[in-house]
Amino acid sequence: MFEKGYIDENYIRIPKDELFSFVVRVLTKLGVPEEDAKIVADNLIMADLRGIESHGVQRLKRYVDGILSGAVNLRPNIRILREGPSYALVDGDEGLGQVVGYRAMRIAIEKARKSGIGVVVVRNSNHYGIAGYYALMAAEEGMIGISMTNSRPLVAPTGGIERVLGTNPIAIAAPTRGRPFLLDMATSVVPIGKLEVYRRKGKPIPKGWAIDREGNLTTDVEEVFNGGSLLPLGGLGELFGGHKGYGLSLMVDILSGILSGGTWSKHVKNTNEKGSNVCHFFMAIDIEHFIPLEEFKERMSEMIEEIKRSKKHKDFERIWIHGEKGFLTMETRLKLGVPIYKKVLEELNEIAKKVGVEGLRYGST
Repeated sequence: MFEKGYIDENYIRIPKDELFSFVVRVLTKLGVPEEDAKIVADNLIMADLRGIESHGVQRLKRYVDGILSGAVNLRPNIRILREGPSYALVDGDEGLGQVVGYRAMRIAIEKARKSGIGVVVVRNSNHYGIAGYYALMAAEEGMIGISMTNSRPLVAPTGGIERVLGTNPIAIAAPTRGRPFLLDMATSVVPIGKLEVYRRKGKPIPKGWAIDREGNLTTDVEEVFNGGSLLPLGGLGELFGGHKGYGLSLMVDILSGILSGGTWSKHVKNTNEKGSNVCHFFMAIDIEHFIPLEEFKERMSEMIEEIKRSKKHKDFERIWIHGEKGFLTMETRLKLGVPIYKKVLEELNEIAKKVGVEGLRYGST
């Protein structure tokens, strides 16, 4: 069995269903409607199942803090402000980002089913978890799905040292004969959640991920959190394409923040701040409006197999396709349980105690 990441004695495996129930318990206790709580739980646990520890249940505290501070609207009036046969502008009314995102992608899918393409832009939302979650929603309906979101400023532009860009992820998913193709990536070298994982484990970060407040490359995670910045995809400067990651980040801001009438990353706030105004972009493309779905799946699989059969580099055992590691990791974790870092389990049980629900009995093992 394959599994992403390094899992050691500092992790405890919890069955997926128990972890799901725990997240739903916490959120419903705080007043989140059960249906909405299940959407958030599904998004967080999908991240952990796929090996994206940075966006899994370790993020629950962020949402709990946002709810307790009054920054997140538990019963938002998610509404369409403007629409046509193939597009819509949605106001998220400061709801949980996963709930707003789920409903917005559903709108995009329904419009694509009728018009071939559905585009939905969203303003006034919150952090929506992993971008790939929404792209996969479309792929599961036999469509190509695209999802993007801006985020609070954490990244310096090429040539700068100030945080003015978000990590602004992009995801695209497409069906094949087998597992879907899924590209889900930040437009920074790494997302901030990756640094939170390193910080929790007390490890230095790899050189090239971030700079300190003076613009020097650093391996000290605390220097990044204390005035430093993440770097755009491609790293410092233009030599390895940092300007391209910078440009992709701006593209996300244009499509999600500017086009929606919301805001761009420099002005996006944290989840526990009122009016965070995170903005999203969703697109669904109904393949059947272009070519037969089965033909598309066949061609996708043929392309993937051709790439995987190509000559390998001597230092690599295989050529991976985007999303493949995540799907294999999910299969493993559905059998063995989801590995959760012990410090994260302690934090989750502290949350449970604080809100008055049953904790995870594995937390003190």
